[in-house]
Amino acid sequence: MSKRILVLDDNQDILDIVHETLTYEQFEVKSTSNSTEVLPLMEQFVPHLVILDYRVAGTNGGEICKNIKLHPRFGNVPVIIFSAYLNKDTTLRNYGCDDVINKPFDLTELVEKVNNLI
Repeated sequence: MSKRILVLDDNQDILDIVHETLTYEQFEVKSTSNSTEVLPLMEQFVPHLVILDYRVAGTNGGEICKNIKLHPRFGNVPVIIFSAYLNKDTTLRNYGCDDVINKPFDLTELVEKVNNLI
């Protein structure tokens, strides 16, 4: 059974590349560009890992990460935040994420971090 990954990014190009890369690496991937869909998708899809863009329309990935980490069912699910806006890993880690990827990022780095957390 392949591991499931949920990805949020409001940049469709990045979403497509991440989705395609992780699918190629034999993960089952569900992608969304809508931040309000993350928790409902988690209920349906039950991911083993979540990747959140920090800056998305309507909210930020850090707040979504906090909500995931406080959720009784999903608090132990690893979360990666990626961002082009904040280069301070410690600022992003205050949200409770398990790792940070700065944009632009290398796809090899993405796959390595995902494999380390799953």
